[in-house]
Amino acid sequence: MPRTKGKKGRNANGSGTIREKTIIRNGRKYTYYEARYTEGIDPLTGKQKQRSITGKTKTEVAQKLREATAQIDAGTYTAPSKMTLGQWLDIWLETYLIDVKPRTVESYLCQIKNHIRPDLGTHLMEKLDPHMIQRFYNNLSKEHDGKPGLSPRSIKVIHGILHKVLEQAVTLGYLRTNPADKCVLPRGERRELNPLDEDAITLFMKAVKGHPFERIYLVTLFTGIRQGEVLGLTWDCVDFNRGKIFIKQQLQRAADGSGEYRLTSPKNGKGRTITPASFVMELLRTQQRKQAEWKLAIGPGWEDSGLVFTNEAGRHLVPHTVRRSFKRVAASIGCADTRFHDLRHSYAVAAIKSGDDIKTVQGNLGHATAAFTLDVYGHVTEQMKRESADRMDCFIKNVAAG
Repeated sequence: MPRTKGKKGRNANGSGTIREKTIIRNGRKYTYYEARYTEGIDPLTGKQKQRSITGKTKTEVAQKLREATAQIDAGTYTAPSKMTLGQWLDIWLETYLIDVKPRTVESYLCQIKNHIRPDLGTHLMEKLDPHMIQRFYNNLSKEHDGKPGLSPRSIKVIHGILHKVLEQAVTLGYLRTNPADKCVLPRGERRELNPLDEDAITLFMKAVKGHPFERIYLVTLFTGIRQGEVLGLTWDCVDFNRGKIFIKQQLQRAADGSGEYRLTSPKNGKGRTITPASFVMELLRTQQRKQAEWKLAIGPGWEDSGLVFTNEAGRHLVPHTVRRSFKRVAASIGCADTRFHDLRHSYAVAAIKSGDDIKTVQGNLGHATAAFTLDVYGHVTEQMKRESADRMDCFIKNVAAG
């Protein structure tokens, strides 16, 4: 590419040259191409600011040079950042997680420490490209030292974090584009739901009779609220007069390594009001009476946490303990594969089958959209449509026979 001269013999902004270069490393000769272009004039020194682009072929370098000079001409040029991804990760973690929930922060820290930083942290951000990131994702799915690769869902989580990190760099002008935009993620299968059917629910209700967590399990089963939400439910959110429950928080372990549990906002950050069956409100009244008995028995040792579901000293329950106990009950009725979270699915399936519209079910579950609810439970509505068609067939046959 010919060099053009600006005033005083200097290269005009955006102009550039390409040359072939050869170096010798460990006795071997390597050839590559380098383009140098003028980014502009340093306002402090008055000297030209030069940048270089390298590549394996002259065609590759020429394309990159054209893109850079075109951006300079259009006034959209952003100087390449000399910051490594690891350095930017430190800044991002410290600066841009102010409103993120502790549990989410904990997940970010874990994925960055175990995967993103070891593989990509030493690379300059400007050198990251879609192919490099794609190879990183592909490598995560492979077996290493006898250990299986990560699941498609885990890789999707890592991609979400890395994309968010790089997108902030684009916003601030450290990168021109997000190199993670065009990556292809492994296709994962949705985890199979194991909701309890009517017979299993009957067995389950009998199995938990008198169980320390009986009311927790049944309230979850017949409201569909999440585990963190039921364990974080406080008495000021229960309106016995109107028969309503306000879901405004959840119980989560703090991300600071202290092991403490704290009340945080719900999963999507929005509260919701549900109107459960009277059976649920009666369960809560029973729980309130039971707490009053515990408080009287323990006296000054009672911890007034305000939580609906506590131990006999008024302290919060540990989620892992509640889940582990549930698994034992589920196994006892022949549902060993059923998780505590499947109580939420059991509620949704039962509600849809009983005639609740999708919008109502969505609101009760706290899903962001009805489309998401349909995506998760669409098989239930399809089954209902088939059953409706079968009923119509029977009706037509009866009418025709008459």
